[in-house]
Amino acid sequence: MKSDTLSIVRIGNSRGVRLPVTMLSRYRIKTKVIAEQRPEGILLRPARDDRLSWEDTARAMAVEHARAGGEFADMERAAGDGLASLDR
Repeated sequence: MKSDTLSIVRIGNSRGVRLPVTMLSRYRIKTKVIAEQRPEGILLRPARDDRLSWEDTARAMAVEHARAGGEFADMERAAGDGLASLDR
């Protein structure tokens, strides 16, 4: 496994490590990492964004809609409201 030596840099009143862009893209790190403290050292992992994309959200809504009975699901509820038995 390849290892890199990185310098500790001052970031405001804190200290930090700058990760090279090639390393960020290789491990698909975008804006956040999870720092896991282990006996042998610190493990950095990409934080996953669990939000759905617009396309995934639309797909999930369509599945839920179909599961609920589709386009005419509300008509079944309206048919049982007793209005059909009224004199006209």
